[in-house]
Amino acid sequence: MGQLAMRLIKSDRADTRQGPIDGTDVAFINSSEDLARRARSGDEEAFSLIFDRFIRPITSFIYEMVGNRSIAEELAQETFVRAYKNLDALRDDGKLSTWLYGISRNVIREWLRLPHEKRSPVEVDDQAVLELQDTQLGPDGQFMNKELIGVTRRALQLLNEDQRMVFSLRVFRQHSYQEIAEITGFSLTKVKKDLFRARETMRRQLGPYLEVSR
Repeated sequence: MGQLAMRLIKSDRADTRQGPIDGTDVAFINSSEDLARRARSGDEEAFSLIFDRFIRPITSFIYEMVGNRSIAEELAQETFVRAYKNLDALRDDGKLSTWLYGISRNVIREWLRLPHEKRSPVEVDDQAVLELQDTQLGPDGQFMNKELIGVTRRALQLLNEDQRMVFSLRVFRQHSYQEIAEITGFSLTKVKKDLFRARETMRRQLGPYLEVSR
């Protein structure tokens, strides 16, 4: 993955305490927009903070798509290596998150199009990766709890690639429809259609477990 990725993984977290600097709005310091601006100007500490902030959700998103822990970790690192090399391509600092997920989408798609013999076996029961699941779910994800995570992961594998990506970005990552369209390259109509079908499939698969948990 290269020295940069390894350095970012092994390095201590930089001091993120916020305070007024040259009259800069405190709320803006170390915001995603500020970090993106600084990283594009060559500030490696800023990029390290971006890595710290996004590595967990990006890895979790990739795992939801590929179902394999080690592959998810490798593809997440590849995502950040590409992001670092292509910072100049980020045209809107306020869309850092969308941009990173867009890169991870490309990395995922490349892996999914590899011949099956070049992929590792699916590990949908890998507990270490289940723990990557973000604990804060939006309204669309409140029907799930920790007891259902394993079942949910397996059900995700029943969705086609597009549906799984849209469902993950909306329910787990809480992206808006517009953001999902920007990340995936899909039309808003397709995003909504795929999400509807994904929800229907997930409800059918999780229905018996939801009844028991009530």
